[in-house]
Amino acid sequence: MSLLENIKASAKANPRTIVLPEGEAERTLKAADQIVEEGLAKLILVGNENTIHFNAQQWGLKNISNVEIYNPSTDPRREEMIQLLLEIRKGKGLARAEAEELCNQPLYLGPLLIKAGYADGEVSGAEHATGDVLRPAFQIVKTAPNSSVVSGAFIMILKDNTFGEDGVMVFADCAVNPNPNAKQLAEIAVASAATAKSIAKINPKVAMLSFSTKGSGAHEDVDKVVEATRLAREMAPDLLIDGEFQADAAIIEAIGSKKAPGSPIAGKANVLVFPTLDAGNIAYKLVQRLAGAEAVGPVLQGMAAPINDLSRGCSVDDIVNLVAITSNQVG
Repeated sequence: MSLLENIKASAKANPRTIVLPEGEAERTLKAADQIVEEGLAKLILVGNENTIHFNAQQWGLKNISNVEIYNPSTDPRREEMIQLLLEIRKGKGLARAEAEELCNQPLYLGPLLIKAGYADGEVSGAEHATGDVLRPAFQIVKTAPNSSVVSGAFIMILKDNTFGEDGVMVFADCAVNPNPNAKQLAEIAVASAATAKSIAKINPKVAMLSFSTKGSGAHEDVDKVVEATRLAREMAPDLLIDGEFQADAAIIEAIGSKKAPGSPIAGKANVLVFPTLDAGNIAYKLVQRLAGAEAVGPVLQGMAAPINDLSRGCSVDDIVNLVAITSNQVG
């Protein structure tokens, strides 16, 4: 059974309630139809029920009648959502009229439905930019306890199974933080290890990447990675983590044994933590395109509840897969 099949099986065994704010969109509806067909999750679609059912009929979708719909204009929970938003944002001086307007917006309703306990997680972003998805999530759901940073990891499924754990690796941060400091980088490492366990189903071996291996280069950027490695070990003493490594020393045993003899991680890493968003984003796209790897994600890490952001170029299958992943993230 493949990794994605395992993820789907786990989601099906314990279906969670996932809200899809972009409920009227074609890809979202087609994904919802497939998710219900496979029994991967219980769904809440945000949108006008007449539009949703009309679109479903036009596209030949058979399962949308089994999906809960939240209409921002008519749902009886509307006042509850307005009051909840006013309470959450009272320190920011949010006025009633502004709260009413925000509660018409699907991307605000997704996190509100989670906060109110009607949903366990959210998947959106097929029709909206990442910033538009994350802003309401940060304001309403916020970060997890003991977490100061949210990051985005990709589960990389490689054709060459000699790398990582039988070809499965986790790359982070590839989606959110342009230039994390040492503490943030340490948190990203610990969160990525948790993603490796809960989603990728692998025992994490975490490499902190740099242009230097064990002091071969001297620079403040190297110092940041060294300090992040130390902090991550303090945060998670049982975690297998080491650095700083150049990428080849992290993933190729013959090179790792020469550049970092005695390291338990060198040449064996299956979780790669990149020092900047530039490095992480470029790396995952190159591996995806040049090596033909499947990039599953991004999986957002560090939120108080699982909220995941799609690429606007995503496919229907991408939405289905991310819903299954989001279900697996629910604590």
